[in-house]
Amino acid sequence: MRKIILLVLLIFFSINTVLAAKIPEEIKNYVNTTFPKTEFRFDGVIILPDATIYLPLFPAKPVEVENIEIKSTLPANKNLIEKPDAVIFNNDYVLLKVIKGKDDKKTIISITDVPDEIRNGLLPQDMLVPRGLVIPENLKGIIGNLKLPVSENSGIKVPAPQIKSTNVQTSVTPVIQLKNKTFYITTGYSKNIQVVNPGQKTASYALVQNHVPNCMKGFKNKFLLLTEFGSTSLKVISLADEDVIKEILFTTKPDEILIDDEKQIAYVSSPEDSSIYLANLESMTLTKQIKINGMCEKLTLSEDGTKIFYVDKKTNEIWAIELDNNYLLKDIGKFPNVSKIAFSNDKLYITSRTKNHLAIIDYGTNGLIAEVEITEKPTDMLVYKDNLFILGAAENVIQVVDTKTDEITDSIYLNTKGFSTNINHVEGTDLAIISDTKVSIYCVLDMNKKEIIKVSPIEIPIRGIVVTDNITKINK
Repeated sequence: MRKIILLVLLIFFSINTVLAAKIPEEIKNYVNTTFPKTEFRFDGVIILPDATIYLPLFPAKPVEVENIEIKSTLPANKNLIEKPDAVIFNNDYVLLKVIKGKDDKKTIISITDVPDEIRNGLLPQDMLVPRGLVIPENLKGIIGNLKLPVSENSGIKVPAPQIKSTNVQTSVTPVIQLKNKTFYITTGYSKNIQVVNPGQKTASYALVQNHVPNCMKGFKNKFLLLTEFGSTSLKVISLADEDVIKEILFTTKPDEILIDDEKQIAYVSSPEDSSIYLANLESMTLTKQIKINGMCEKLTLSEDGTKIFYVDKKTNEIWAIELDNNYLLKDIGKFPNVSKIAFSNDKLYITSRTKNHLAIIDYGTNGLIAEVEITEKPTDMLVYKDNLFILGAAENVIQVVDTKTDEITDSIYLNTKGFSTNINHVEGTDLAIISDTKVSIYCVLDMNKKEIIKVSPIEIPIRGIVVTDNITKINK
Protein backbone atom coordinates (compact mmCIF):
# COMPACT_ATOMS: atom_id res chain seq x y z
CA MET A 1 0.00 0.00 0.00
CA ARG A 2 2.85 2.34 0.90
CA LYS A 3 4.52 1.67 -2.47
CA ILE A 4 1.28 2.54 -4.30
CA ILE A 5 0.96 5.84 -2.40
CA LEU A 6 4.58 6.71 -3.16
CA LEU A 7 4.03 5.89 -6.83
CA VAL A 8 0.92 8.10 -6.98
CA LEU A 9 2.80 10.94 -5.29
CA LEU A 10 5.70 10.54 -7.70
CA ILE A 11 3.37 10.70 -10.73
CA PHE A 12 1.54 13.70 -9.25
CA PHE A 13 4.82 15.49 -8.54
CA SER A 14 6.23 14.78 -12.00
CA ILE A 15 3.07 16.07 -13.73
CA ASN A 16 3.04 19.29 -11.70
CA THR A 17 6.76 19.75 -12.26
CA VAL A 18 6.18 20.10 -15.99
CA LEU A 19 3.09 22.31 -15.91
CA ALA A 20 5.35 25.31 -16.43
CA ALA A 21 8.50 23.39 -17.24
CA LYS A 22 11.65 25.12 -18.41
CA ILE A 23 14.18 23.33 -20.55
CA PRO A 24 17.57 23.43 -18.76
CA GLU A 25 19.93 26.11 -20.05
CA GLU A 26 22.66 23.55 -20.64
CA ILE A 27 20.43 21.67 -23.10
CA LYS A 28 19.48 24.93 -24.83
CA ASN A 29 23.17 25.79 -25.18
CA TYR A 30 23.96 22.32 -26.52
CA VAL A 31 21.26 22.55 -29.19
CA ASN A 32 22.15 26.14 -30.06
CA THR A 33 25.77 25.13 -30.66
CA THR A 34 24.60 22.94 -33.55
CA PHE A 35 21.52 24.94 -34.55
CA PRO A 36 21.95 28.64 -33.75
CA LYS A 37 18.74 30.68 -33.50
CA THR A 38 16.68 27.70 -32.38
CA GLU A 39 13.43 28.82 -30.74
CA PHE A 40 12.74 27.37 -27.29
CA ARG A 41 9.12 28.32 -26.86
CA PHE A 42 7.74 29.09 -23.42
CA ASP A 43 5.38 26.08 -23.57
CA GLY A 44 8.25 23.67 -24.30
CA VAL A 45 8.07 23.25 -28.08
CA ILE A 46 11.51 23.46 -29.73
CA ILE A 47 11.64 24.79 -33.30
CA LEU A 48 14.87 24.55 -35.28
CA PRO A 49 15.66 27.29 -37.82
CA ASP A 50 14.38 25.06 -40.67
CA ALA A 51 11.05 24.56 -38.78
CA THR A 52 11.91 21.02 -37.62
CA ILE A 53 10.03 20.47 -34.35
CA TYR A 54 11.25 18.62 -31.27
CA LEU A 55 9.12 17.91 -28.20
CA PRO A 56 10.93 17.61 -24.86
CA LEU A 57 10.30 14.82 -22.37
CA PHE A 58 11.02 15.78 -18.77
CA PRO A 59 12.31 13.04 -16.44
CA ALA A 60 10.65 12.51 -13.06
CA LYS A 61 14.09 12.93 -11.49
CA PRO A 62 16.82 14.48 -13.64
CA VAL A 63 20.33 13.10 -13.28
CA GLU A 64 22.93 15.62 -12.15
CA VAL A 65 25.82 15.71 -14.62
CA GLU A 66 28.88 17.89 -14.98
CA ASN A 67 28.59 18.30 -18.75
CA ILE A 68 25.62 17.66 -21.02
CA GLU A 69 26.22 14.97 -23.62
CA ILE A 70 24.10 12.79 -25.87
CA LYS A 71 23.79 9.35 -24.27
CA SER A 72 22.01 7.70 -27.20
CA THR A 73 19.89 8.41 -30.25
CA LEU A 74 17.22 6.71 -32.33
CA PRO A 75 18.30 5.66 -34.92
CA ALA A 76 21.52 4.81 -33.09
CA ASN A 77 24.85 6.58 -33.36
CA LYS A 78 23.57 9.82 -34.88
CA ASN A 79 24.87 13.32 -34.30
CA LEU A 80 22.49 16.17 -33.50
CA ILE A 81 23.24 17.77 -36.87
CA GLU A 82 21.59 14.72 -38.48
CA LYS A 83 18.37 15.48 -36.59
CA PRO A 84 17.63 11.98 -35.25
CA ASP A 85 14.07 10.97 -34.30
CA ALA A 86 14.96 10.79 -30.60
CA VAL A 87 17.83 12.28 -28.61
CA ILE A 88 18.48 11.01 -25.08
CA PHE A 89 20.80 13.14 -22.97
CA ASN A 90 22.92 11.94 -20.07
CA ASN A 91 20.70 13.82 -17.60
CA ASP A 92 17.70 11.74 -18.84
CA TYR A 93 16.02 14.58 -20.75
CA VAL A 94 14.75 13.46 -24.14
CA LEU A 95 13.95 15.27 -27.38
CA LEU A 96 11.42 13.64 -29.73
CA LYS A 97 11.23 14.84 -33.32
CA VAL A 98 7.84 15.43 -34.92
CA ILE A 99 7.88 13.35 -38.11
CA LYS A 100 5.49 12.44 -40.92
CA GLY A 101 3.84 9.04 -40.47
CA LYS A 102 1.21 7.20 -42.47
CA ASP A 103 -1.05 9.40 -44.62
CA ASP A 104 1.35 12.29 -43.88
CA LYS A 105 0.00 12.57 -40.33
CA LYS A 106 2.31 14.08 -37.71
CA THR A 107 3.66 11.62 -35.18
CA ILE A 108 6.79 10.69 -33.23
CA ILE A 109 9.03 7.65 -33.43
CA SER A 110 7.26 4.29 -33.10
CA ILE A 111 9.43 1.58 -31.50
CA THR A 112 8.84 -1.75 -29.82
CA ASP A 113 11.69 -1.66 -27.33
CA VAL A 114 11.10 1.71 -25.65
CA PRO A 115 14.06 3.08 -23.65
CA ASP A 116 13.29 3.80 -20.00
CA GLU A 117 14.13 7.51 -20.46
CA ILE A 118 11.30 7.79 -23.01
CA ARG A 119 8.87 5.44 -21.26
CA ASN A 120 9.15 7.36 -17.97
CA GLY A 121 9.31 10.86 -19.44
CA LEU A 122 6.48 13.36 -19.59
CA LEU A 123 5.60 16.12 -22.07
CA PRO A 124 5.14 19.66 -20.66
CA GLN A 125 1.54 19.79 -19.53
CA ASP A 126 0.75 23.26 -20.87
CA MET A 127 2.22 22.62 -24.31
CA LEU A 128 0.38 23.55 -27.48
CA VAL A 129 0.99 20.32 -29.34
CA PRO A 130 1.40 20.57 -33.14
CA ARG A 131 -2.05 20.19 -34.66
CA GLY A 132 -2.99 16.64 -35.68
CA LEU A 133 -0.16 14.93 -33.77
CA VAL A 134 -0.75 11.19 -33.25
CA ILE A 135 1.10 9.51 -30.36
CA PRO A 136 1.90 5.78 -30.85
CA GLU A 137 -0.17 3.58 -28.55
CA ASN A 138 2.80 2.26 -26.56
CA LEU A 139 3.96 5.84 -25.81
CA LYS A 140 0.64 7.17 -24.51
CA GLY A 141 2.17 7.39 -21.03
CA ILE A 142 4.21 10.46 -21.98
CA ILE A 143 1.00 12.47 -22.49
CA GLY A 144 -0.02 12.75 -18.83
CA ASN A 145 -3.00 15.12 -18.60
CA LEU A 146 -2.09 16.91 -21.81
CA LYS A 147 -4.97 17.29 -24.27
CA LEU A 148 -3.98 16.58 -27.85
CA PRO A 149 -5.81 18.48 -30.60
CA VAL A 150 -7.31 16.39 -33.39
CA SER A 151 -6.23 16.73 -37.00
CA GLU A 152 -9.57 18.25 -37.99
CA ASN A 153 -8.97 21.22 -35.68
CA SER A 154 -7.96 24.13 -37.89
CA GLY A 155 -6.96 26.42 -35.04
CA ILE A 156 -8.12 30.01 -35.44
CA LYS A 157 -7.39 30.33 -39.16
CA VAL A 158 -10.50 31.04 -41.24
CA PRO A 159 -11.10 32.26 -44.81
CA ALA A 160 -11.09 36.02 -45.31
CA PRO A 161 -14.49 37.64 -45.96
CA GLN A 162 -15.24 37.85 -49.67
CA ILE A 163 -15.02 41.29 -51.23
CA LYS A 164 -17.45 41.95 -54.07
CA SER A 165 -15.66 41.88 -57.39
CA THR A 166 -15.02 45.34 -58.80
CA ASN A 167 -12.97 44.16 -61.81
CA VAL A 168 -10.06 46.05 -60.31
CA GLN A 169 -6.64 44.43 -60.03
CA THR A 170 -6.09 43.12 -56.50
CA SER A 171 -2.30 43.00 -56.58
CA VAL A 172 -0.01 45.97 -55.86
CA THR A 173 3.74 46.50 -56.00
CA PRO A 174 5.04 46.52 -52.42
CA VAL A 175 7.96 48.56 -51.13
CA ILE A 176 11.02 46.33 -51.37
CA GLN A 177 11.60 46.38 -47.58
CA LEU A 178 8.05 45.02 -47.10
CA LYS A 179 8.30 42.28 -49.73
CA ASN A 180 8.87 39.44 -47.25
CA LYS A 181 6.60 40.82 -44.55
CA THR A 182 3.09 40.00 -43.35
CA PHE A 183 0.50 42.51 -42.10
CA TYR A 184 -1.75 41.53 -39.17
CA ILE A 185 -4.60 44.04 -39.12
CA THR A 186 -7.47 44.77 -36.75
CA THR A 187 -10.37 46.81 -38.09
CA GLY A 188 -12.20 48.01 -34.98
CA TYR A 189 -15.45 46.31 -35.92
CA SER A 190 -14.59 42.71 -36.88
CA LYS A 191 -13.67 39.99 -34.41
CA ASN A 192 -11.09 38.69 -36.87
CA ILE A 193 -7.46 39.66 -37.34
CA GLN A 194 -6.96 40.08 -41.09
CA VAL A 195 -3.76 38.60 -42.54
CA VAL A 196 -2.55 40.60 -45.54
CA ASN A 197 0.32 40.17 -47.97
CA PRO A 198 1.78 43.64 -48.73
CA GLY A 199 1.53 42.73 -52.42
CA GLN A 200 -2.25 42.33 -52.20
CA LYS A 201 -5.13 44.69 -51.49
CA THR A 202 -7.32 42.01 -49.87
CA ALA A 203 -6.72 39.75 -46.88
CA SER A 204 -5.41 36.26 -47.63
CA TYR A 205 -7.22 34.83 -44.60
CA ALA A 206 -8.12 35.77 -41.03
CA LEU A 207 -7.48 34.67 -37.44
CA VAL A 208 -10.84 34.50 -35.70
CA GLN A 209 -11.28 35.82 -32.15
CA ASN A 210 -14.10 35.65 -29.59
CA HIS A 211 -14.36 39.42 -29.20
CA VAL A 212 -13.41 42.53 -31.16
CA PRO A 213 -9.66 43.14 -30.71
CA ASN A 214 -8.69 46.17 -28.65
CA CYS A 215 -4.88 46.41 -28.53
CA MET A 216 -2.48 44.18 -30.50
CA LYS A 217 1.33 44.07 -30.33
CA GLY A 218 3.91 41.78 -31.89
CA PHE A 219 6.80 40.07 -30.11
CA LYS A 220 9.92 38.62 -31.76
CA ASN A 221 8.12 38.29 -35.12
CA LYS A 222 6.63 35.08 -33.67
CA PHE A 223 3.78 36.07 -31.37
CA LEU A 224 0.85 38.44 -31.20
CA LEU A 225 -0.28 39.73 -27.81
CA LEU A 226 -3.91 40.76 -27.86
CA THR A 227 -6.50 42.34 -25.59
CA GLU A 228 -10.17 42.35 -26.62
CA PHE A 229 -13.19 44.46 -25.80
CA GLY A 230 -15.30 42.53 -23.31
CA SER A 231 -12.59 40.00 -22.38
CA THR A 232 -10.63 39.61 -19.14
CA SER A 233 -7.66 37.82 -20.68
CA LEU A 234 -4.49 38.66 -22.57
CA LYS A 235 -4.20 36.30 -25.53
CA VAL A 236 -0.90 35.00 -26.87
CA ILE A 237 -1.14 33.89 -30.50
CA SER A 238 1.67 31.80 -32.01
CA LEU A 239 2.11 32.87 -35.62
CA ALA A 240 3.83 29.58 -36.47
CA ASP A 241 0.81 27.60 -35.19
CA GLU A 242 -1.77 30.25 -36.10
CA ASP A 243 -3.48 29.41 -32.84
CA VAL A 244 -3.96 30.80 -29.35
CA ILE A 245 -1.10 29.28 -27.39
CA LYS A 246 -1.98 30.84 -24.03
CA GLU A 247 -4.54 33.04 -22.29
CA ILE A 248 -3.28 35.05 -19.34
CA LEU A 249 -6.24 35.74 -17.08
CA PHE A 250 -6.96 39.03 -15.30
CA THR A 251 -9.62 39.88 -12.72
CA THR A 252 -10.53 43.00 -14.75
CA LYS A 253 -10.38 43.89 -18.43
CA PRO A 254 -6.83 44.45 -19.68
CA ASP A 255 -6.49 47.35 -22.09
CA GLU A 256 -3.26 48.75 -23.61
CA ILE A 257 -0.03 46.81 -24.14
CA LEU A 258 3.55 48.08 -24.15
CA ILE A 259 6.43 45.73 -24.98
CA ASP A 260 10.07 46.00 -23.95
CA ASP A 261 11.74 43.59 -26.40
CA GLU A 262 15.15 43.80 -24.76
CA LYS A 263 13.87 42.91 -21.28
CA GLN A 264 11.20 40.56 -22.71
CA ILE A 265 8.50 42.24 -20.63
CA ALA A 266 4.98 43.33 -21.54
CA TYR A 267 3.27 46.10 -19.57
CA VAL A 268 -0.51 45.68 -19.65
CA SER A 269 -2.82 48.38 -18.32
CA SER A 270 -6.07 47.83 -16.44
CA PRO A 271 -7.83 51.17 -15.94
CA GLU A 272 -10.64 49.52 -13.96
CA ASP A 273 -8.40 48.63 -11.02
CA SER A 274 -5.82 51.44 -11.49
CA SER A 275 -3.02 49.01 -12.26
CA ILE A 276 -0.33 48.18 -14.77
CA TYR A 277 0.70 44.53 -14.84
CA LEU A 278 4.07 43.09 -15.83
CA ALA A 279 4.09 39.92 -17.93
CA ASN A 280 7.27 37.90 -18.40
CA LEU A 281 7.38 37.10 -22.13
CA GLU A 282 9.76 34.17 -21.67
CA SER A 283 7.27 32.28 -19.51
CA MET A 284 4.17 34.23 -20.61
CA THR A 285 3.09 34.72 -17.00
CA LEU A 286 2.12 37.74 -14.90
CA THR A 287 4.88 38.64 -12.47
CA LYS A 288 3.89 41.95 -10.88
CA GLN A 289 1.05 44.40 -10.34
CA ILE A 290 1.90 48.11 -10.17
CA LYS A 291 -0.79 50.15 -8.42
CA ILE A 292 -1.10 53.63 -9.90
CA ASN A 293 -3.19 56.77 -9.53
CA GLY A 294 -6.34 57.10 -11.62
CA MET A 295 -7.57 55.34 -14.74
CA CYS A 296 -4.62 55.04 -17.11
CA GLU A 297 -4.69 55.53 -20.87
CA LYS A 298 -2.34 56.74 -23.67
CA LEU A 299 0.56 54.66 -22.31
CA THR A 300 4.09 55.42 -23.55
CA LEU A 301 7.34 53.58 -22.78
CA SER A 302 10.61 55.48 -22.91
CA GLU A 303 13.15 54.14 -25.41
CA ASP A 304 15.51 53.00 -22.65
CA GLY A 305 12.67 51.13 -20.91
CA THR A 306 13.05 53.00 -17.61
CA LYS A 307 9.81 55.03 -17.60
CA ILE A 308 6.14 54.66 -18.46
CA PHE A 309 3.93 57.72 -18.99
CA TYR A 310 0.14 57.73 -18.90
CA VAL A 311 -2.87 60.02 -18.65
CA ASP A 312 -5.56 59.67 -16.01
CA LYS A 313 -8.67 59.73 -18.20
CA LYS A 314 -10.78 61.17 -15.34
CA THR A 315 -8.57 64.09 -14.34
CA ASN A 316 -6.32 64.70 -17.41
CA GLU A 317 -3.36 64.39 -15.05
CA ILE A 318 -0.18 62.99 -16.63
CA TRP A 319 1.92 60.62 -14.54
CA ALA A 320 5.32 58.99 -14.94
CA ILE A 321 6.28 55.63 -13.46
CA GLU A 322 10.01 55.28 -12.84
CA LEU A 323 10.47 51.57 -13.43
CA ASP A 324 14.09 51.56 -12.28
CA ASN A 325 13.30 53.54 -9.13
CA ASN A 326 11.02 51.13 -7.28
CA TYR A 327 8.07 52.16 -9.52
CA LEU A 328 8.02 55.69 -8.14
CA LEU A 329 5.04 57.76 -9.38
CA LYS A 330 5.79 61.29 -10.54
CA ASP A 331 3.06 63.88 -11.20
CA ILE A 332 3.78 65.78 -14.44
CA GLY A 333 0.72 68.03 -14.38
CA LYS A 334 -2.66 68.52 -16.03
CA PHE A 335 -3.06 68.88 -19.79
CA PRO A 336 -6.44 69.08 -21.57
CA ASN A 337 -7.63 66.40 -24.01
CA VAL A 338 -4.27 64.66 -24.41
CA SER A 339 -4.04 62.70 -27.66
CA LYS A 340 -0.49 61.39 -27.34
CA ILE A 341 2.64 61.49 -25.17
CA ALA A 342 6.19 61.05 -26.47
CA PHE A 343 9.55 61.12 -24.68
CA SER A 344 13.00 61.95 -26.05
CA ASN A 345 16.20 63.55 -24.73
CA ASP A 346 14.73 63.83 -21.21
CA LYS A 347 11.78 65.84 -22.51
CA LEU A 348 8.07 65.08 -22.64
CA TYR A 349 6.14 65.97 -25.79
CA ILE A 350 2.38 66.27 -25.31
CA THR A 351 -0.31 66.93 -27.91
CA SER A 352 -3.99 67.76 -27.43
CA ARG A 353 -6.92 66.52 -29.53
CA THR A 354 -8.56 69.94 -29.54
CA LYS A 355 -5.61 72.35 -29.56
CA ASN A 356 -3.02 72.55 -32.28
CA HIS A 357 -0.22 72.98 -29.76
CA LEU A 358 2.72 70.80 -28.75
CA ALA A 359 3.75 71.20 -25.12
CA ILE A 360 7.41 70.41 -24.34
CA ILE A 361 8.21 69.64 -20.70
CA ASP A 362 11.60 69.22 -19.03
CA TYR A 363 11.30 65.90 -17.21
CA GLY A 364 13.80 66.78 -14.48
CA THR A 365 12.18 70.07 -13.43
CA ASN A 366 8.61 69.65 -14.74
CA GLY A 367 9.08 73.08 -16.27
CA LEU A 368 7.52 74.14 -19.56
CA ILE A 369 10.29 74.49 -22.15
CA ALA A 370 8.08 75.62 -25.01
CA GLU A 371 4.64 75.48 -26.53
CA VAL A 372 4.85 75.05 -30.30
CA GLU A 373 2.01 75.61 -32.76
CA ILE A 374 1.51 72.49 -34.86
CA THR A 375 -0.94 70.94 -37.33
CA GLU A 376 -4.61 70.62 -36.36
CA LYS A 377 -6.06 67.43 -34.86
CA PRO A 378 -2.77 65.68 -33.98
CA THR A 379 -3.66 62.01 -33.63
CA ASP A 380 -0.35 60.23 -33.14
CA MET A 381 3.39 60.72 -32.56
CA LEU A 382 6.45 58.56 -33.11
CA VAL A 383 10.01 59.11 -31.90
CA TYR A 384 12.69 57.82 -34.27
CA LYS A 385 16.33 58.64 -33.55
CA ASP A 386 16.37 62.39 -32.77
CA ASN A 387 13.20 63.17 -34.69
CA LEU A 388 9.60 63.36 -33.51
CA PHE A 389 7.03 62.62 -36.22
CA ILE A 390 3.64 64.21 -35.49
CA LEU A 391 0.65 63.00 -37.50
CA GLY A 392 -2.09 65.56 -38.09
CA ALA A 393 -5.46 64.27 -39.32
CA ALA A 394 -7.05 67.59 -40.33
CA GLU A 395 -4.53 68.38 -43.05
CA ASN A 396 -3.11 64.85 -43.49
CA VAL A 397 0.39 66.05 -42.78
CA ILE A 398 3.34 64.72 -40.80
CA GLN A 399 5.39 67.39 -39.09
CA VAL A 400 8.94 66.58 -38.01
CA VAL A 401 10.39 68.09 -34.84
CA ASP A 402 14.13 67.94 -34.12
CA THR A 403 14.19 66.83 -30.47
CA LYS A 404 17.60 68.45 -29.94
CA THR A 405 16.46 71.94 -30.95
CA ASP A 406 12.66 71.45 -30.61
CA GLU A 407 12.13 73.15 -33.96
CA ILE A 408 9.85 71.95 -36.75
CA THR A 409 12.18 70.98 -39.59
CA ASP A 410 9.87 69.33 -42.14
CA SER A 411 6.24 69.01 -43.17
CA ILE A 412 5.38 65.87 -45.13
CA TYR A 413 2.00 66.06 -46.87
CA LEU A 414 0.16 62.79 -47.50
CA ASN A 415 -2.25 64.17 -50.14
CA THR A 416 -4.73 61.36 -49.44
CA LYS A 417 -7.91 63.31 -48.66
CA GLY A 418 -8.51 60.93 -45.78
CA PHE A 419 -8.31 61.03 -41.99
CA SER A 420 -4.97 59.59 -40.89
CA THR A 421 -4.98 58.20 -37.38
CA ASN A 422 -1.89 56.09 -36.60
CA ILE A 423 1.80 56.02 -37.39
CA ASN A 424 3.42 52.60 -36.80
CA HIS A 425 7.15 51.86 -36.92
CA VAL A 426 8.04 48.74 -38.93
CA GLU A 427 10.58 47.12 -36.60
CA GLY A 428 14.03 46.56 -38.07
CA THR A 429 13.52 49.15 -40.81
CA ASP A 430 13.51 52.93 -41.28
CA LEU A 431 9.88 52.75 -42.37
CA ALA A 432 6.60 53.66 -40.74
CA ILE A 433 3.07 52.85 -41.91
CA ILE A 434 0.42 55.55 -41.66
CA SER A 435 -3.10 54.15 -41.50
CA ASP A 436 -6.33 55.91 -42.42
CA THR A 437 -9.88 55.39 -41.15
CA LYS A 438 -11.61 57.31 -43.94
CA VAL A 439 -10.07 56.05 -47.19
CA SER A 440 -8.93 52.52 -48.10
CA ILE A 441 -5.20 53.21 -48.27
CA TYR A 442 -2.05 53.23 -46.20
CA CYS A 443 1.11 55.32 -46.67
CA VAL A 444 4.69 54.18 -46.23
CA LEU A 445 7.02 56.78 -44.72
CA ASP A 446 10.81 56.61 -45.00
CA MET A 447 11.84 58.23 -41.72
CA ASN A 448 15.45 58.76 -42.80
CA LYS A 449 14.55 60.47 -46.07
CA LYS A 450 11.50 62.10 -44.44
CA GLU A 451 9.28 61.41 -47.41
CA ILE A 452 6.32 59.24 -48.39
CA ILE A 453 7.66 56.53 -50.68
CA LYS A 454 4.45 54.60 -51.29
CA VAL A 455 0.68 55.00 -51.10
CA SER A 456 -1.00 51.59 -51.33
CA PRO A 457 -4.68 50.66 -51.63
CA ILE A 458 -6.15 48.16 -49.19
CA GLU A 459 -9.71 46.82 -48.98
CA ILE A 460 -10.02 46.93 -45.17
CA PRO A 461 -9.75 49.83 -42.71
CA ILE A 462 -6.75 49.68 -40.39
CA ARG A 463 -7.34 50.31 -36.70
CA GLY A 464 -4.26 48.43 -35.54
CA ILE A 465 -1.41 46.83 -37.47
CA VAL A 466 1.55 44.59 -36.64
CA VAL A 467 4.13 43.97 -39.36
CA THR A 468 6.26 40.82 -39.05
CA ASP A 469 8.72 38.87 -41.14
CA ASN A 470 7.15 35.98 -43.02
CA ILE A 471 7.21 32.98 -40.70
CA THR A 472 7.20 29.29 -41.53
CA LYS A 473 3.95 27.64 -40.42
CA ILE A 474 4.32 24.38 -38.51
CA ASN A 475 0.77 23.06 -38.94
CA LYS A 476 0.63 22.70 -42.69
